[in-house]
Amino acid sequence: MLKRPDSLDIAGPAGKLSTLFVPAQGESRGIAVICHPNPLQGGTNTNKVVQTAAKALSQLGYACYLPNLRGVGDSDGEHDHGAGEVDDVIAVVDYAKGVHGELPLALAGFSFGGFVVARTRARIDADKLLLMGVAVGKYAIPTPEVPADTLVIHGEEDEVIPLSAVMDWARPQGLPVVVFPGTGHFFHGKLVPLAKMIQRCW
Repeated sequence: MLKRPDSLDIAGPAGKLSTLFVPAQGESRGIAVICHPNPLQGGTNTNKVVQTAAKALSQLGYACYLPNLRGVGDSDGEHDHGAGEVDDVIAVVDYAKGVHGELPLALAGFSFGGFVVARTRARIDADKLLLMGVAVGKYAIPTPEVPADTLVIHGEEDEVIPLSAVMDWARPQGLPVVVFPGTGHFFHGKLVPLAKMIQRCW
């Protein structure tokens, strides 16, 4: 967990989006919006994988925004299975750009959050995309293709999103996948190596 990130409410299309803000360490070099796993299984912006990514990216100089998407925690609206959540992410991006200006934008997400930001990247420009345990093949809406420089990190023994499903999605795109051996969906015991991998590959 990060120490005392600021909490703010951002206006979204379905009402307020309760969002954690983690400032860049040192000079700001970019904005990162990092999205949580499926709230129907308890996913929120305090998830350890999301928090790990935020810490890693803030150390690289990214101002990090971690929204609770619609219907999650104190955020307004109802869970929309990855459809309306894209509009939520775009609202947070617009807010962040209003605060920080046109810094490079990174979109990142874990599990359901990875599915959401992949769909967001299909609608708006972003300089970086990070998908951790991305929820491929879990929802009625297909996961779109992503840019060739997307950083995809997945556990070899992911019990929620099988590695084979991710490879089947990545293969036609020629998209590399970083595989953590012996690792499950939640990267238990591998959060420090996960942070180091993000920083090394970024």
